[in-house]
Amino acid sequence: MPVPLLLFALALVAPVLLAACGGDDDGTSGTTPGADGGTARLDGSRPVTLRLGYFANLTHAQALVGVGTGRFQKDLGENVTLETKVFNAGPSVIEALFAGEIDVAYIGPNPAINGFQRSNGREVRIVSGSASGGALFIVRPEANIETPADLANKKFATPQLGNTQDVALRAYLKDHGLAPKEKGGNVTILPTANADTLTLFQKGAIDGAWVPEPWATRLIVEAGGRVFLDERSLWPNGEFVTTHIIVSARFLKENPDIVERLVRSHVKITQWIDANEAEAKEVVNAQIASLTGRPLPQATIDGAWKNLKFTWDPIASSLKKAADDAYDAGLLGEKPPRLEGIYALDILNKVLTELKLPEVKE
Repeated sequence: MPVPLLLFALALVAPVLLAACGGDDDGTSGTTPGADGGTARLDGSRPVTLRLGYFANLTHAQALVGVGTGRFQKDLGENVTLETKVFNAGPSVIEALFAGEIDVAYIGPNPAINGFQRSNGREVRIVSGSASGGALFIVRPEANIETPADLANKKFATPQLGNTQDVALRAYLKDHGLAPKEKGGNVTILPTANADTLTLFQKGAIDGAWVPEPWATRLIVEAGGRVFLDERSLWPNGEFVTTHIIVSARFLKENPDIVERLVRSHVKITQWIDANEAEAKEVVNAQIASLTGRPLPQATIDGAWKNLKFTWDPIASSLKKAADDAYDAGLLGEKPPRLEGIYALDILNKVLTELKLPEVKE
């Protein structure tokens, strides 16, 4: 384990050890059989399994830190068993949530919107923000793309049909009088796994890609790409939701206390990341290496990090536009998006008040 990761993990474990030394006032501890045949603790808590989904990606930094250092498990408490599953794209996260395979996930806005729409507002709740920014449109210099008009008759990759960057590219084309070929236009959009996008870019098989970090920086560092557009330039104050936390509505209803513990841990990890950038990079990169088999080069993680902002604010104002763009692109069915009820921010605002931080708004 890298030294920064070890030190951070030890810092998290120390309070638990101190508490254990104190003992109970009445000299008793342990569990007692529950009425349902399970095991209930003497303090009344019950065993719960929380199944968490996330990506091995910089935009999911809090999840990487929380899982990798044991911070989430510590903060969730000894009655909660944390199980994790790593995904590659948002739509597959929604399918897993619908199938009851996960309870909570770090995910981009458009898959969350799609899941909310498909379930008629019954299955998905957003409980916190996680990241803003970190999405760029990178092009090959040889493609001679200088203006939006130059995008005509070109070929571009996005991570997956209907994912956040895919919707962003389609909306950008529409705003500049262009359209993908399947909509009668002359721009080819190829939903492609990020790793394959890098290979296609290096081979000159595509002219560019709208991708999240660290893939945008990898296209620059490893494939000689250049930034055509930083998506932050399209949003007020340069802020838009890239990642947030969603929870199964059922799990939230049955376990609001567990969700509160996770959200509190998430906020504190976000504060730690902001206050310890160098160490946070090492912790996150160690987790990426553990999950993918190789760490990011330092130039890549440094370049990508500066394009991101880690936050608990879901930046709700940006979600409505993302939903409208997805609908205009024909990715949300025939009914206009209705997002009433998608947010459940009462737990987050309770945590923020306790920590003397400003509340967030829908």
